[in-house]
Amino acid sequence: MLRDEHIELRKTVEAFAHEVVAPVIGDYYERCEFPYDIVRKMGAMGLFGLPIPEEYGGMGGDYFTLCLALEELARVDSSVAITLEAAVSLGAMPILRFGTAEQKERWLPKLASGEMLGAFGLTEPGGGSDVPGGMRTTADLDGGEWVINGTKAFITNSGTDITGFVAVAAITGRNGVKPEISTIIVPSGTPGFTVSKKYSKVGWSASDTRELSFSDCRVPAGNLLGVRGRGYAQFLQTLDEGRVAIAALSVGLAQGCVDESIRYAAERTAFGQEIGRYQAIQFKIADMEARVHTARLAYYHAAERMLAGLPFKKEAAIAKLVSSNAAMDNARDATQVFGGYGFMNEFPVGRFYRDAKILEIGEGTSEVQRILIARELGLGA
Repeated sequence: MLRDEHIELRKTVEAFAHEVVAPVIGDYYERCEFPYDIVRKMGAMGLFGLPIPEEYGGMGGDYFTLCLALEELARVDSSVAITLEAAVSLGAMPILRFGTAEQKERWLPKLASGEMLGAFGLTEPGGGSDVPGGMRTTADLDGGEWVINGTKAFITNSGTDITGFVAVAAITGRNGVKPEISTIIVPSGTPGFTVSKKYSKVGWSASDTRELSFSDCRVPAGNLLGVRGRGYAQFLQTLDEGRVAIAALSVGLAQGCVDESIRYAAERTAFGQEIGRYQAIQFKIADMEARVHTARLAYYHAAERMLAGLPFKKEAAIAKLVSSNAAMDNARDATQVFGGYGFMNEFPVGRFYRDAKILEIGEGTSEVQRILIARELGLGA
């Protein structure tokens, strides 16, 4: 059962999504342009600070409030939703969870206000899901500084005009043959840190995604985030939380497909009546709604366990798996309901279809989620 403040937040973000985002996001999407004006307005609403304590300029809410906001935004557009998700769960939360008092004071207030975005540098061109085995980025201590060399790929929010830093996972030593992985904060503009041009993507066209390279990039030793050698464990915790957020975003996209299909089925006529009167369309939309309902319950359950301090790795993996599948299936079915118009980018379902596939890949592929679920069940251990 949602509390009154949760219901009020949903209504506020729903109104913002339909009144502010929906009228303009199509143009941003087609131009592959980052929506700075929308981001500024989201910052003024406090969305970037939802789970951040008030002492750092945040709203003092919990992680579930972020999930609710993501769901409502994604009902209209996923580029805007992923910008918020990555900024908070991947940018700000590692600083909040693992940062020193000085790091929190330096970074969190601007992250909470939306004046600054942080990014999460884990994935590498040759690594993908193979972490830590595929990691090649290194960081060596030299005279009180970390010297970083390597490349990161597919990093969200890493090259905007308001990006403040990237938290980079790097090999900082070896324990026998096993790499020691640590996390290091690299501020934007640091010499040796190069941000490549934006990727040309199938979807999420109004979000910022880039490749990053580090060539003898030097930052102070105090930029270590958390405990040396615990970077991989920190990122795993971050990803567990992030999967709940991505599940919420996926539910939003899936729900948006239902919303648009219901509207279109009531307007479009064929063979003398609205297509919503035909069982073929009714059954398709009913299946879409059932997927959304099931996926929403899954991410609510994962969030509930997370906030209660209970183990939630399995539940987060289930939520991410079920919700991303629902998003992809609903996007396909919504496109079918719209027929030829569903293949046109001027209609939201065209964007939904392009945006859905990455949800089965990013922050852990569907295959990885199945592995995690099986391990939590004691299989293959």
